[in-house]
Order: sequence, then C-alpha cells, then structure tokens
Amino acid sequence: MPLTDTRIDDGELLAAIDLGSNSFHMVVATTVLGQLRVLDRLRETVRIGAGLRANGDLDPAARARALACLARFGERVATLPSHRVRAIATNTVRQLRSPLAFLVPAETALGHGIEVVSGREEARLIYLGVAHGLPPGEAQRLVIDIGGGSTEFIIGRGFQALERESLQMGCIASTRRFFPDGRLSRKRWEAGQLEMAIQFQQFTGTFQHLGWQEVIGSSGTAKAIAEMQAKGAHDEGIISREGIEHLVERLLACSQIDDLDLPGVSADRRPVIAGGLLVMDTCFRQLGLRQMRVCDTAMREGVLHDMLGRVRQNDPREAAIAAMVLRYGVDKDHAARVEATVLNLFDQVAEGLELGSDDRLMLAWAARLHELGLAISHSHHQKHGAYLLQHSDIDGFSRQEQNVLATLVRCQRRDLQRHVLNELPGRMARNTIYTVALLRLAILLHRSRDHAPLPEVKLALNEGRAQLELPRTWLLAHALAQADLKVEHEALKSIGIHLGLRVIP
Repeated sequence: MPLTDTRIDDGELLAAIDLGSNSFHMVVATTVLGQLRVLDRLRETVRIGAGLRANGDLDPAARARALACLARFGERVATLPSHRVRAIATNTVRQLRSPLAFLVPAETALGHGIEVVSGREEARLIYLGVAHGLPPGEAQRLVIDIGGGSTEFIIGRGFQALERESLQMGCIASTRRFFPDGRLSRKRWEAGQLEMAIQFQQFTGTFQHLGWQEVIGSSGTAKAIAEMQAKGAHDEGIISREGIEHLVERLLACSQIDDLDLPGVSADRRPVIAGGLLVMDTCFRQLGLRQMRVCDTAMREGVLHDMLGRVRQNDPREAAIAAMVLRYGVDKDHAARVEATVLNLFDQVAEGLELGSDDRLMLAWAARLHELGLAISHSHHQKHGAYLLQHSDIDGFSRQEQNVLATLVRCQRRDLQRHVLNELPGRMARNTIYTVALLRLAILLHRSRDHAPLPEVKLALNEGRAQLELPRTWLLAHALAQADLKVEHEALKSIGIHLGLRVIP
C-alpha cells in the first residue's frame, strides 16, 4: 500500500515552526541515535497580535509581515517532506474571524500546512518542550509561558502534563489593553492586576491543591525579565519576587513606554515589555510565587518531540481517542468491526485516490468514535458526536484535525450536506469527501450489528465513481443492507460519487 512513509530515521531533518502572536520561530533539528540535535534556529519579531483588529480581522501590515517571514522560513524547509515539518499557529490565529483567509496564503508562502491548536494543546506542547530541556526528575513543576496573546499554565511531572490552563493575557494583548496610548501609571497597573486576578480565580485552587516543587518560565517574556534582573546583579536565569518589584517601580517611574530605560531590554521587546511585566507580576502575586527559573526550551522543541513520539508508537492522539471511547461508553466491539472494514476499503482505493497515512488515521479514529453521540441521544446522534469532537479539548489534535473528525462523524448517516464538507480547508476537503464515503459504506455493512465476519468485500473508487462488490447470498440474508445501499446511491450522488453495486455468485 503506497501510503506516505512517516518514519523518521537517524540523520533526517525535522522542522518545527511556531507562529506566535509576538514572534515567529523555527527550529531545524536532526536525529542522532534517536535524540534530537538542533542545527538551526530562526526568529523574527512579526507581532501579528498587534495587528488583530476588534472585528477579528488582521490589518494589512501585520499580514504582510507574517507572509514575508513565512516565505523566508519556507526557503529553509522547501526540500523537507510534509510529515517532517509541523507549523503551529496559536492565539492570534485562533481569534481571527476568518482563519482560512490568513491560512491559505500563509500555507502557500511556507510551502507546508499550518495547524491551529487550542490553548490547552499549546500548553501541552509547551510543557513537552520544557520537560525535555530540563534534567530528568520526579519533582512536580509549575510551568508558565507568557506569549504575545495568551499565557499558558501547566503543572506536570516528568514528561506528563497533569493540569493545563490558558488565559487570554500576553505581552502584546496586555500592553494594548491597559496601555493603549503608551502612557504608564500606577492606577493603570493596579487596574490591570485587578482585571487579570478575576481570570486566575478559575484555576488557582486546583493548581495549588496539586502543588509544585519548582517553577519554570519559558519563552521570550520570561527570558527578557530574567535578563533585566541579571543586569541588576540578581542571579542569572532566575526571576525573583523582589526583582519584579524593583523592575515595576523602575517602569512606573516613566510616564511613557517610549521613555523606558530598563536594563537588558532589546529594542524589539521594549514596546511590549510593560504588558509582559504586568502579566508576570500578576502571576507571582496570584499564585504566591517567590522565584522562577527560566528554561531555554519552549513550544517549538515540544513540537519536535511530539513528532518523534508520533512515529515511536507514543502518539498522544491515540490515548485521547481511547479516553473518549471510555468516557462516553462507546460499544468498542462494534466500533472495531466497523474500523476493520473501513480500513480494508481504504487500503483497496488509497493508491488510486492518492490518500495518505493521515487520512487513514483519521478514518480509523472516526470509526472508533462514530457512535460517540449515542451517549447524549439516539436521535441525530451523529450531530451530537460531531459537536463533542469539534468543541472538546483533545490532546494532540489541531483544530483542523478535530474538524475533520467531526465532519466524518457528522456525515456518517442520513442526508449528506455538501456545505459541511466545504467548510474544511481546501487541502483537506477533497480527501475527506472520499473518507466520508468509505465510512458510510462500512457502517452500512454493519447495520445489523452481526458478530459474524463479513464476506470478502471489494471496492473500486475513483474520481466520481464507486463500485461495491458483494456476494448474492450475503445480500439475500441482509435485506436491510440491500435496501440501505439503494438509499446510499442517492446520498453519495450529492457529493459527486455515483455508487454502483456488482453482485457476485
């Protein structure tokens, strides 16, 4: 079966790209004896978060900066296959009114797909990167990552994130929110702290109950604050409660952001440092912190390790799917029969349709979860299941991947609505049309929920035409399936597939 070979062998290059609200980062690495070795790092201050308008649009200047940066990054990874490049978009792209309007030209500029992840998935990847950048140990850690548009909080042990939270506050967002005209004052500072404190109330109790033995800060804001404190003769790489108080007083001694003269602040960090320091000050106060150690690694390193995990049978998506099956009481035996059949059909047609390994994975997971919505109601259970898949936080999945899963589950039965498929990105919509057809046929063949194995089922499927081959004796014994196939002929026509049935002796 000519599916994409997703193995990552020693010496192969991998790239992780982080489209942050403040900066875009790219890390290129290779594997040596199964371990990552970084070869190249690129960083550009793009500040797309500053271009996010109140109506959810991105202003032309920020859009142009982002596309130009991605085109430069794209030159570096132009020769790498798609399964060895992962680009992750975070808070600002999550908030866009029409993400596709940005993602389509952005993917064209980069030459690779871009995944949009939820705040909690961003937190998981951050923790994975931080954990791999620290000495091994069993101490429970609190990791805080202040980005441009959001701040992620994670409690974890070893390489496992135990609890995650993402708040809508970051160095760009907070600077724009509380110091929109560049004016600094103690009154504005205290108003910002009060407003942020309300957001902390939703999770501080849970975090403090779990507890932690060390506090780690990652990404640009934490590094900048640590550098500022180091210039003031504090320990290098350490942020202290006293050091923050000293920096806050120095900052508030200025009346304008443009007048800031803080030690160790770079020119590109100065316009957003007030918001970043405000978030850090609030974190220390609300969580009762005294000291934080800054880590060099962050989400982009986490993405690289996640890529390795996926090809080493340690894909977090598998565990997440299994957890949903358990949580919603899915009939695992029936789902397994549907999965075996749909993968058999997939393997027969994948080469001709140019379907790949990712399509096969999505189809397998959709088969396991196709009856998810029965936990809510039998009536329209496909809609309930799709809603759960689209709106849950599912470890390891991008928003686009969740939308594909939701579409497969939503379109498994009844009439097909083409607009549901058209809502997917163009690069996903075409393949999903065919995987929807395969899943519908597999579910139809198991409509009786019979434990007996199916006879040999053959399928030919090309652009616009499908032919299913079944034994006459089986069809005579399964009148319901025979009737369903006639209905299915009409349903599949609505997505441009003409289904034929060949009956064999």
